[in-house]
Order: sequence, then structure tokens, then C-alpha cells
Amino acid sequence: MSYQHIQLRATGGPEQLQLVEEATLPQPGRGEARVRVLAAGAGFTDTIIRRGNYPGVRKKPPFTPGYDYVGVVDAIGDGVENLRIGQMVADMPVIGGYTQYLVRAADRLVPVPDDLDPALAVCMPLSYLTAWQMLKRVARVRGGERVLIHGASGAVGTALLELGQMLDLQMLGTSQAAKFAVLERYGCIPIDYRNDDFVAHAQAVGGVDIVLDAIGGAHWTRSMRCLRRGGRLIGYGAHNIARDDDSLPDVLLGFFKLFVWWKLRPDGRRTTFYNIQTRREKRPRDFADDLGELFGLLKDGSLSPLIAGRWPLADAAKIHTRIDAGEFTGKCVLLPFA
Repeated sequence: MSYQHIQLRATGGPEQLQLVEEATLPQPGRGEARVRVLAAGAGFTDTIIRRGNYPGVRKKPPFTPGYDYVGVVDAIGDGVENLRIGQMVADMPVIGGYTQYLVRAADRLVPVPDDLDPALAVCMPLSYLTAWQMLKRVARVRGGERVLIHGASGAVGTALLELGQMLDLQMLGTSQAAKFAVLERYGCIPIDYRNDDFVAHAQAVGGVDIVLDAIGGAHWTRSMRCLRRGGRLIGYGAHNIARDDDSLPDVLLGFFKLFVWWKLRPDGRRTTFYNIQTRREKRPRDFADDLGELFGLLKDGSLSPLIAGRWPLADAAKIHTRIDAGEFTGKCVLLPFA
């Protein structure tokens, strides 16, 4: 039986993504399961990987991209006792998700309630889990605290907005002016990152308790100026270098300040860096527990993720082109069997 997947032929632009057909399905070995993918997330991190700028991926093309997916267990290898055929599961392999079928270690798969829409469920493993862990486990937010969210209209940004509203946070967010209505829907005060000074906005309201910043480099210095005494800056990406907006020295200086210099200042402000993969490896139980809690909130209707659209697998290159242009609000979803 044949199947299709997207192959990244070489690092570069969206044109390097092509649809490939394989003659036979991959077979699970001992301790593994084969998954029939129902929905795969397509996001900004995938575009960083496509360009070859993501430090967490050492593998060289050709390979199949795709950071996260949801599917059903299709076959099980020897020694697998925690899964059943037909069970819906979620996974976050970093690469590999843009496919109809793939084989994964069974212990990497997290159960998903069977009656969930896969396109909504795939919003949870990367986007919502990143937002949830930063707010609940890293920042340890309290109701009424003021938070500045950079990139508030993206997949993680809209997850932060919905969770922030649920947790009774006061929110400011940066985005394109054309996307302000989305931020306002969640009670967030929008800031035009192209034309307005977000530092001035934050200082005008007396500073913020938390800044969530995936931009990195020199941008972290400006975010630090937004914090009131006792505030927390959480970096969780370095998107500027991915877009060539910052030089490598600027990014390295930003990390030095985040990890060393600012920690020496006795002004009560704190800094840290969050990486979902690193945290998963160090605290796998938190990963499974938090993802299970998020699926529960999705199932009972407490969460309603914003989906930018649903497209067939063959449209991956077109979607990457539009992600690069900053067109989307929320999560982009590829449907391998559409």
C-alpha cells in the first residue's frame, strides 16, 4: 500500500517542499506504533526548520517536516501494551508530521479523546502546551496580573490570549494593525508592532508583570524595560535571526543578558528561557499531564482554538509561502487525507 508525504529537498524557500509518494507503508518494530495522520500543524517553527535555522534539528535534508500531529494508531509492534489499534494519539516529533503515515516509539504518543476534531486537537501539543506551561509552570501567573504578549495573533499567541482570558489576566499584545480585532476579542489591548513603541505603552500603564517574547536578540532588551519590579521576562524563541532581522552576535548577546547579566541585577526582575522540547525531555510526566488537561478543557468546551484554515497535504508549500508573509491568524492545519 502506498502513501504520500511532504519532503524537504534542501534548506531554503517553500519551493523546496514537494509531495512524494512511497510504494509501501513503514512497519513498526518492537516498542513502536504506526500512526495514520489525521491532522498536522503547519507553523512558523516549521518555516525556521525549512530554512535550516532551527538549532533543535541537526538532520540534513531530504526529510519530512512537521512539528506536531494528531492521528490514529494503525499498527503496533511487539511489546506495546499501552496503545490499541484505532486509538487517537498526539505527538510532537519536531520533524516528520507532514505525512499520511509514520512510525514512532509508542511511549512518545499521548492519548487523545476519541470524539475530538483532529484539527482542533492538533492545536494542543505545540501551541497550547507552550502557552499553558509558560503561564502555569514557568511564570506561575496569578489572576489580575498584567502580561505583554509578543506576536499575539500567531498560533502560540492566540493560545496565550485564550488561556490568559481564562486565567483572568490583563493583556497587552503586539501584532499587525489588521489583526487587532482578534486581540480585542480576548480582551487584549493591541499594539501595532510596526508603528507603535510597545515599551512606551507598557510603561504608560505602570509596567507589566510578565513579558512573553519569542523574538529574541535585541528585542529582549526592550521587553526587559517593560517589566515592573518583580516582573518576569520569558524568552521562548529567537525569531529575529530566523528572519535575518538580527545578527548572530545580537542573538548571542541577548542570550547572555537573559541567562547571566540580568540575573545579577538586584531589582527583583527575573528572566528565563522556555523550550518545549527541552522541558519535555527533563519532565516527561508534566508534558503528558498538561497535554491531557488541555485535551480535557477542549473536550468540555472551555477552549475553542482559532484555526486559520485547513488544507490538503499537497498545499504545504503554498501555506509556507503565506506563513512567511505573515498572512495568518491562529493555527494552520494540514489534512493528509483531504
